[in-house]
Amino acid sequence: MSDTIDHFDRLLGALHGLPDVVSTRQATVRSLTPLVGTSETFIVQTYRQQTDKGGRDTIFVEYIGRDRSLRLVLPSGVADVIARQRDQLGSLNRRKTAKRIAQERKDRGEVPAFRKPKPVREG
Repeated sequence: MSDTIDHFDRLLGALHGLPDVVSTRQATVRSLTPLVGTSETFIVQTYRQQTDKGGRDTIFVEYIGRDRSLRLVLPSGVADVIARQRDQLGSLNRRKTAKRIAQERKDRGEVPAFRKPKPVREG
């Protein structure tokens, strides 16, 4: 066993227990490939350090496969990109679904609410 502390341990130790840092519980995900019969295990934990400009997330990922294991630290810049891309995909998916539904309604002959004539009020 080596006496040197690797990047993963150093950063985890630096964040753990600080008063301005909160963390999630570790989440373990097992990914199975049915046809091949292999499994991979991922352990993920996120730490958020509060700063003047908001929070900085650091994500710790441990990968265990059949032939190897790997520990990664995803710095705040990478965590921000992942969150931003996930949000973009959600927006794109909602837009695509809304267009499909609008087209289906149009094909059925439904008039959109914003094109329906407003009722005339007497009085």
